[in-house]
Amino acid sequence: MAWALHDPQHGYYARRISRVGERGDFTTAPMLSEAPAMAIAAWVAKAAKETKCWNLIEIGPGEGTLAASVLKFLPWHQRWRFRLHLVETSAPLAAHQQNLLGNRAVWHPNVSAALAACEGRAILYSNELVDAFPVRKFQKTALGWQEVAVHFDSSEQAHETLLSPAPLPDSSGFLAIHPPGQIIEVHQSYQKYLATWLPQWKAGRMLTIDYGAPVETLYHRRPRGTLRGYLFQQRLDGPAIYQNPGRQDLTADVNFTDLQKWGDPWCQTSSLRTFSGFLKLPIDHPFSDPGGAGSAFMVLEQCPQPVGAQGLK
Repeated sequence: MAWALHDPQHGYYARRISRVGERGDFTTAPMLSEAPAMAIAAWVAKAAKETKCWNLIEIGPGEGTLAASVLKFLPWHQRWRFRLHLVETSAPLAAHQQNLLGNRAVWHPNVSAALAACEGRAILYSNELVDAFPVRKFQKTALGWQEVAVHFDSSEQAHETLLSPAPLPDSSGFLAIHPPGQIIEVHQSYQKYLATWLPQWKAGRMLTIDYGAPVETLYHRRPRGTLRGYLFQQRLDGPAIYQNPGRQDLTADVNFTDLQKWGDPWCQTSSLRTFSGFLKLPIDHPFSDPGGAGSAFMVLEQCPQPVGAQGLK
């Protein structure tokens, strides 16, 4: 999955992706409505007032549409004080962002560089970032949890194999009650990613928006797990996710219980709510549909641990 998505020469995000939206392989919520940008802007304004942090970092900003809209909806008396930082690893997407935002933003190759430019004081947000990180896949068997591996034969056909039981990564997914045969995913790569830069974060607020759920409900009626692909707006499941590696998106739902636990050494949870609860929309808005994005997405708000408490947990 890391190779298919992020390889510098062949990865989907590094080379293949050109657009997000109707002309791309998938669409994000902020491209369907201005409501997310308005809600994020209101949250940013409140966070800045409380923390006195005027550096704003978006991690994985896609085409830059959300960042541009957030700037537009910030209160006019605050807007001029903010300095926008964008963290982007995809060259094609960075080009779209630069065409849209010009000199209104500063670009960084990673969050560590962005935080260094802010002296560790920043308000951060991301939208559909975590789901693009590579996952490890496990199945519950009579022997316990076994990791799923994949290999390609001489005719480039993919085959899955269960590896022998081995020490498991740090995830609440293994502690939940699951029936035999259940498949789960662990975003261990995101856990390692957080550890590379969270120690640098000293002040501000952080918002993580993605599709997923707490561990208790994440795999309800999903015995085959959540790993899937998207190609030209079509969802791909099962063996199809291994076809055309590097030419389609791969994604898995986010375990928000894990995200909170993994951040504990450096930050604490302020709130975890549904997307519709965060947006505070009227009941007739499409994002308020109980079966739609309003309930499929979660919004996690975190803040740094108090000085002296970081790294103690």
